Amino acid sequence: MSDPLRIAAMISGGGRTLTNILDQIDSGELNATVELVIASRGEIAGVELAQGRGLDVRVVRQRDFAGEDDMHDSISAALIEKRIELVCLCGYLRWFRVDEPFIGRVMNIHPALLPDFGGEGMHGQVVHQAVLDSGGRFSGCTVHFVDAEYDHGPIILQRTCPVLPNDDPDSLAARVFVQECIAYPEAIRLFGSNRLSVNDDRVHILPV
Repeated sequence: MSDPLRIAAMISGGGRTLTNILDQIDSGELNATVELVIASRGEIAGVELAQGRGLDVRVVRQRDFAGEDDMHDSISAALIEKRIELVCLCGYLRWFRVDEPFIGRVMNIHPALLPDFGGEGMHGQVVHQAVLDSGGRFSGCTVHFVDAEYDHGPIILQRTCPVLPNDDPDSLAARVFVQECIAYPEAIRLFGSNRLSVNDDRVHILPV
């Protein structure tokens, strides 16, 4: 078996997505370790959760730096220090600067089917309400590599679920999250197995 994939998780909220990844690791379904958790705020439940599981947690707030570039420099330095191989955005609500060493090594999961219902400000209940307002019959989630734009970059995989006639944002979000819990670990496994290749902004999943 290859060495565990060294992951950094970026959080801004309760840490549900991080918990899913940790549970997959603990169950042996995911050959990885979460070596670093970076939080955009200190007062979120995800910080306490990660600390409770013995993880290295660092709160990186823009107000603590002279400028945004200084903040991103600090994040990149921490990733290099911890020898991170894959950065997973786990409900991280800030724009993330992908520096050269991490191009093709940063993933995000979005609670809708991109390229629709994405972009700055499209997170949480806002996304699910937009799906409901569109009248579409399906929603789902998208795992993609991160580039310089919000909710953009080559799509790795998507999973779908139905939109039901009596759905509200909460009920739809719960159904989408079930698919997120499957999709993100699968994308991480593919990455860790060197089965993802990007050509012309398209992800190709290589055979075993």
